[in-house]
Amino acid sequence: MIANRLDRYIGRQVLSAIAVVLLIVVGLDLLSALIDELDRLSERYRFSDLLYYLSLTAPRRIYEMLPLSALVGCLIGLGSLASQSELTVMRAAGFSTARIVLAVFKPVLLLMLLELALGQYIAPVTERMAVSSRAVALASDGVLRADEGAWHRDGNEFIHIAAVEPNGVIHGVTRYEFGEDRALIRASYARRGEAMDDGWRLESVRETRFVGERTEAGRVKTEHWQTGLTPELLSVIIVDPTDLSITGLARYASYLEHQGVNSDTYRLAFWSKLLQPLSLAALVLIGVSFIFGPLRNVTAGQRVIAGVIGGVGFKFVQDILGPASSVFGFAPLLAVLLPILICFVAGVWLLRRAG
Repeated sequence: MIANRLDRYIGRQVLSAIAVVLLIVVGLDLLSALIDELDRLSERYRFSDLLYYLSLTAPRRIYEMLPLSALVGCLIGLGSLASQSELTVMRAAGFSTARIVLAVFKPVLLLMLLELALGQYIAPVTERMAVSSRAVALASDGVLRADEGAWHRDGNEFIHIAAVEPNGVIHGVTRYEFGEDRALIRASYARRGEAMDDGWRLESVRETRFVGERTEAGRVKTEHWQTGLTPELLSVIIVDPTDLSITGLARYASYLEHQGVNSDTYRLAFWSKLLQPLSLAALVLIGVSFIFGPLRNVTAGQRVIAGVIGGVGFKFVQDILGPASSVFGFAPLLAVLLPILICFVAGVWLLRRAG
């Protein structure tokens, strides 16, 4: 009974500290994004549109900041117990280090499940809505900005799509069609498109055909566009790989490989997302080992600084190993897994040293 109460007490201390850190970090991130977006405000893109966009990006920001917040929150929550000698009293009463670590990881398990749910089901949907709503709102007289959206290759076509709505509507479709000799055959721009069973119906199409030494310009009211790009795939390419769902990344990577396009970026993002909960657990283990080891008798401020440095360093190593996997030819899985394994090994080693 007493042991269960201590488990809940430790878990509550750690979880509340993580929640406070997460609230502060995500709040600062949203404030920074708000400042960056202010120069985009116009008659079409109003402040209410900006707030709507930021609210939709909040789940993605929580997902990204949760591992760092878990590390810093663990250092603060467990560190406060160490500073008040509560951990010393628990261990003297027979509450082993392993049992304290287990008590910490009970709420952390919930955070790992939350991280998985955010990365798979919530953040990808809200981020896609955020990107599309902003792109449409930024349109001026129906013409979307060229710096919005994404480029894609489909066979001999290079395509730029400015915005993709969740209901299967696309905006600002620019297509460049090349022949087998890599000569440009046709360029076109469609203001809007709707998904059909066998492709897309493009509306208000302006086209330029390149015939020998001359060009032929024309307009058509509607055009049928037959392509392997479905609304689901288009909703994938419109956002950054890191903002996609786990299944979406796997599906789109397979599609790129079928098209003969390098998919390393999406494979790397897939493994990063799939193993993100393990990254969170590894950072928390490092935080717990620091409390029983080198950060046992330091101030709360020093623990926060150590946590930020540790979390940023972990992210930096992953960001370095990711591109390195493409350059040197080793598996993207190894690039993601190696920092996690190093953290687990270091954490276990420090805990064993601490006894």
